[in-house]
This record gives sequence, C-alpha cells and structure tokens, in this order.
Amino acid sequence: MTYTPTKTLSFEAFIAQYGDDAHYELIDGELRSLEPTGPHESVAGKVAGYIYAEILRQQFAWTVPKTCLIKPPATAATALRPDVIVLEEAALKSEPLWQREPIITSGIPIRLVVEVVSTNWQDDYARKIEEYAFLKVPEYWIVDFAGLGGTAFIGKPKQPTFTVCQLRGEEYERTLYRSGDEIASQVLPELSLMLDNIA
Repeated sequence: MTYTPTKTLSFEAFIAQYGDDAHYELIDGELRSLEPTGPHESVAGKVAGYIYAEILRQQFAWTVPKTCLIKPPATAATALRPDVIVLEEAALKSEPLWQREPIITSGIPIRLVVEVVSTNWQDDYARKIEEYAFLKVPEYWIVDFAGLGGTAFIGKPKQPTFTVCQLRGEEYERTLYRSGDEIASQVLPELSLMLDNIA
C-alpha cells in the first residue's frame, strides 16, 4: 500500500479558490469540507437569530456577519469558518483585511463563536477549541444537536448537548447543557435559550 499525502494549500490559495464557498475551511493546509446538512443549517440559523435578537434588544454595537473567516495569526495555512460569529463593530477598524474581505486576523473583535457539530466533530471539540482559546475568544459554544461528539466530550450515553466554553486564563472552562436546561452565557447574560429552542 502506498501513502499519497494530501495536497496542502496556502491561506492565499484557499482564499483564491474557496474564499466565497461556505462549504470549506482550511486547517493546517488541509481543505476540510464542512458537510452542511439541512438540519445543521437550520440549527445554525436559529442560533444566529436568537443571538441577533438579543444584540438588538440590548443595543450592543455588535454584528453577526453572514459569512466570516478567521485567520489565526500563529498558523500560516488555517482559515476557520465558524457557523456563527459575533463581532464588536468598533474593533473591526483595527482588522487589516476586513474592509476588503470578511476575514478576521485577531481575536480582538470576536465576542462569541458558535460551531454546530456535524460529522467532523473532532475539529469542533479539539482543534477549534485550542484555536479560539489562543485567540482569547471570551466564549465558544458547541451545539451538538444530534449527539455526535465523542463520549469524552458529551458523556455517556451520548445525547444532544450544548457546550458553553468560557475563557478562564488561557483555557476554556466547559459547561454541558442538555434538553430542558437553560444555558448560561457571560457574553449574553440575559439571553433565554435552551437546546430545545433550536434543535
């Protein structure tokens, strides 16, 4: 058996070929299909709706862009495409690429990131949690509406789980919520949201 290494892409090549295609992101030069399904997109849309309604109610000067890429500064060939991202509008002035393309290069404007779990759940629970912590994103939500994640992350027996990760120093403290539990967010402390509302 012969091993053929996967062709790697640079960040620039990824942007040129897939920058406008919401179905792909880049991790360490490897093209990743986000494999969105109808239920996945529905859950992501509902989460974004709840968040945006709370932002409007609280009159925060934040935005929830339809599409956005994150280029972590410590990795040359990574472009993350979160399902939902909340950005502080005033801090976008310091983003060098934002005026030309929806790309964030630091964690400064990011208030909250949400990933809706699909079959590539390992990225959401492992790799991305490290990247978002490194960027100092205050809060990261992992919405595992189908209970796909490993038991080390969502427990046994596997069941739909909403994980809220809050930054404590350099690492996230994780709190798991199940059906019937109202989530607690430090970024949106008055938000009323349960897994049942979106799945």
